[in-house]
Amino acid sequence: MKIDKILVLGSGALKIGEAGEFDYSGSQALKAIREEGIGTVLINPNIATVQTSEGVADTVYFLPVTPFFVERVIKKERPGGILLAFGGQTALNCGVELYRGGVFEKYGVEVLGTPIQAIMETEDRDLFVRKLNQINIKTIRSIAVNSLEDAKVAAQNLGYPVILRAAYALGGLGSGFCDNQKELVALAEKSFAFSSQVLVEKSLKGWKEIEYEVVRDKYDNCITVCNMENFDPLGIHTGESIVVAPTQTLNNKECQHLREMAIKIIRHIGIVGECNIQYAFDVASEDYRVIEVNARLSRSSALASKATGYPLAFVAAKLALGYGLHELKNSVTRTTPAFFEPALDYVVCKIPRWDLGKFQGIAKEIGSSMKSVGEVMAIGRTFEETIQKGLRMIGQGMHGFVENRDLVIEDIDKALREPTDMRIFVLSKAMQAGYTLNQIYDLTKIDRWFLQKLMEIIETGKKLEKLSPPSDPEGKDWGDEEKNLLYLAKRQGFSDFQIARALWKKKMTQESPLQVRRLRKALGITPVVKQIDTLAAEYPAKTNYLYLTYGGREHDIDYEKDDRSIVVLGSGAYRIGSSVEFDWCGVQALLTIRREGWRSVMINYNPETVSTDYDMCDRLYFDELTNERVMDIVELETPKGVILSTGGQIPNNLAVILDKQQVPILGTSARYIDNAEDRHKFSAMLDRIGVDQPRWKELSSMRDVEAFVREVGFPILVRPSYVLSGAAMNVCSNLEEMERFLKLAANVSKQHPVVVSQFIEHAKEVEMDAVARDGEIIAYAISEHVEFAGVHSGDATIQFPPQKLYVETVRRIKRISRQIARELHISGPFNIQYLAKGNEIKVIECNLRASRSFPFVSKVLKINFIEMATRIMLGLDVERPEKNEFDLDYVGIKASQFSFNRLQKADPVLGVDMASTGEVGCIAEDTLEAILISMLAVGYRIPARNILLSTGTSRQKVDMLNATALLHQKGYQLYATGGTHRFLKENGIPSHRVYWPSETEKHPQALDMLHHKEIDLVVNIPRNLTSGELDNGYKIRRAAIDLNIPLLTNVRLADAFITAFCSLSVEDIQIRSWQEY
Repeated sequence: MKIDKILVLGSGALKIGEAGEFDYSGSQALKAIREEGIGTVLINPNIATVQTSEGVADTVYFLPVTPFFVERVIKKERPGGILLAFGGQTALNCGVELYRGGVFEKYGVEVLGTPIQAIMETEDRDLFVRKLNQINIKTIRSIAVNSLEDAKVAAQNLGYPVILRAAYALGGLGSGFCDNQKELVALAEKSFAFSSQVLVEKSLKGWKEIEYEVVRDKYDNCITVCNMENFDPLGIHTGESIVVAPTQTLNNKECQHLREMAIKIIRHIGIVGECNIQYAFDVASEDYRVIEVNARLSRSSALASKATGYPLAFVAAKLALGYGLHELKNSVTRTTPAFFEPALDYVVCKIPRWDLGKFQGIAKEIGSSMKSVGEVMAIGRTFEETIQKGLRMIGQGMHGFVENRDLVIEDIDKALREPTDMRIFVLSKAMQAGYTLNQIYDLTKIDRWFLQKLMEIIETGKKLEKLSPPSDPEGKDWGDEEKNLLYLAKRQGFSDFQIARALWKKKMTQESPLQVRRLRKALGITPVVKQIDTLAAEYPAKTNYLYLTYGGREHDIDYEKDDRSIVVLGSGAYRIGSSVEFDWCGVQALLTIRREGWRSVMINYNPETVSTDYDMCDRLYFDELTNERVMDIVELETPKGVILSTGGQIPNNLAVILDKQQVPILGTSARYIDNAEDRHKFSAMLDRIGVDQPRWKELSSMRDVEAFVREVGFPILVRPSYVLSGAAMNVCSNLEEMERFLKLAANVSKQHPVVVSQFIEHAKEVEMDAVARDGEIIAYAISEHVEFAGVHSGDATIQFPPQKLYVETVRRIKRISRQIARELHISGPFNIQYLAKGNEIKVIECNLRASRSFPFVSKVLKINFIEMATRIMLGLDVERPEKNEFDLDYVGIKASQFSFNRLQKADPVLGVDMASTGEVGCIAEDTLEAILISMLAVGYRIPARNILLSTGTSRQKVDMLNATALLHQKGYQLYATGGTHRFLKENGIPSHRVYWPSETEKHPQALDMLHHKEIDLVVNIPRNLTSGELDNGYKIRRAAIDLNIPLLTNVRLADAFITAFCSLSVEDIQIRSWQEY
């Protein structure tokens, strides 16, 4: 091949349905191309990814992945080829548009891998059905329609129930089930907002869903890498379902039949590289339908790679360059060629992680549209072991399938029939309440094989509860029966915690799980380490890809015990509040450890990450991040030290308990981590060193709360005890709100006190990300939020270097940070959040770990903070950097990506609770240009002409005045609700008056205008949280999201974005790579 430069499109910010898996596949593809000595250009505005780090691609553009920007980059870089399969639906759709617009032809760019025609045949439903009809493969009966009337006719012809899907959409966006015409009309309107073509198809709810990952090269060689089965029947999106690999409930003949068809399909469509084929299968009649084919790497292919150890993305990239399968080695086993089909002697289970509790008013049902924000993958020798491990990994307070806190379910039948995010625990509840297998099967259509295995877990749990705990700590008074039961429980995935709870019940203490640990070690019940070798141990494999299980006799690897290992704890499942940023931090730590000649060891269980890639570290444990499992691994590895500070909150929470067991923790010691995490200790420390903080008290009765409020006045910030990432925090601005919230969120009591803090309005929020050595700051980055305090720091738009801070403010922040670093003896990364108002500075919180802005500041400043921090933790010398942020002549803006369009009924308003699923970071010469690029990169569009305004309180109306005047000057038509209309009139700006939903008799109604597509941008600033106000505003905000109309709910951000697009046109944006700044 004579191509010397290849363009790769990334997938942009993480969103629901399109998350970290594309960082992983893109990173592998870039690695594969680089090996060949071909130059690489990457377009991806997601600054937190590993693929946008130094040394992965030759040139990186932090620009939106849209036809406009991609064409400009092609014009500048003149690549010979382009890869579209590694950036999710975003990259595919963008590629198809560029192809249709003749851009590839114009600049002579060759599409590598799967031809565009084949992509279009898999994405356009009509073409797809016709293509498969040619080889007599059955697809689900569906009719593609372009209008609501046609949709009604189609549904009539097919017969209800039907399912609607938007074409060219990802993760089931705009899809759902309709049982009648009324439901069809409501859903079709939303679907048409995202796509001009909508499919109406017959519903096969209740059939099995089976997936195959298939690979094909240009010589027509094909292999199937992995087949997977959804635990949930058809009707629940595969991204929302528990997925098991390999398939457990089909016989060999059925598997072979589906495999042969998969190969027939991939050959007929002509895919080069990797694709994913989803089947609906009816066991009774052995009938099947092909649901869809994805001609790109997907969430399922990331899972298949991690489940088999077969590097799908790497192989797909090589095949796109023109290699054949027989010419590639399998890089995991390093001996067998890449056309050996993997065989598995273990079971893998993927479980989704939802964060629905973070949203007001959200619908909890799960179905054909994706809502989960992350996923975990567990590996074990039996389905029971694997599912219990997985349920702990999700990190939502569950300990497995049994021995959890009791769920309150009013109607178990209904909960089984209509699945929600708690579905698996409803099964547990039903089994314990005496439902039979057949009853549960009839209500859920989950295969009886799975239900039988879950029943066995329940049986073991009941037997354990009948045991009396041993009186001897080493179990000398236990006979064989008790020992065998304990061993069985461990083989079925019971944790020490679950066993302790079953044995001691109400008398259980924090020490009980450690007692169980001591007991089973005395009885010789310990896990073994097994390797994943893609060939079920048939060939000698050299892999470092490990898991622990009780279903085996001996370890697959030998331990050197040479004090050369450094263990890094990963960040677990992606969730709102902890995402790809921490994967970047973990990977940078691993690379630094390796570079310095140590043995790098990673523990993580997230299949979407780069840190769980087979060649990122010397040993990878794909296993739990619990005290029990980390201790199992530490005892085998006997490491020099363990790094907790790069994996977000999960490793941080383990600090104290690991320290108690003499685990060598590198960096800041556990005692100081606890001093920063515990608000009483932290607050006392700040008082001692004379640093100001917002006034707060922990109170245990309503009377105390009211007394505190009389002292500090409204607004106040209320947070119930034990929360993460602001969950269930709220700002209350009057008594009515406060009482309503406290009744809703927490019964205030001595056991459950609430923390009430004074909330400072119109204050700037400033962050300090830094690295220290023995309490002395070595490098720092101060960044400033665009929004005022009150928007969670993970949702805020952040500018770096800061543009509008007083010199005095910066000086004070540096001084206070130095004091805190010294007091807490910090070694390694840390982050402090400040409030600044006038020249008063108050500390909000301090995290003794990397924060989610570390990749952003590291890349804008071009100083790798994590590499520095890791060197310090390893005890190596570190130079202070020559430059600091005030030397930069450009600006970075980090903007947040929200996924409200997937979260039906949730109120898309920003507050102290974090709601964003991802981020972008864009760099430009000045703030306005950086804001414009980053807002376009998270999916905002510049409005064509009509803008709907309702701008909150009188103070906020004044803050918005300049921006509103600019809109008027630029010739935009302004539509405003009552108060805003009057205010604009008083200030000489003309606008059309529109009415709220509650003003039913009056016209024009704001909602009607949205539904008629007459509005291009909605600015809706909630004035306060009283119920009437929220209701009116909610209807407008929700309609904007459902109808795909850009929405701004924050005054400062609205002002910044409007000023940017009124002052600059998109044509003025300079196309410059990261390397050019």
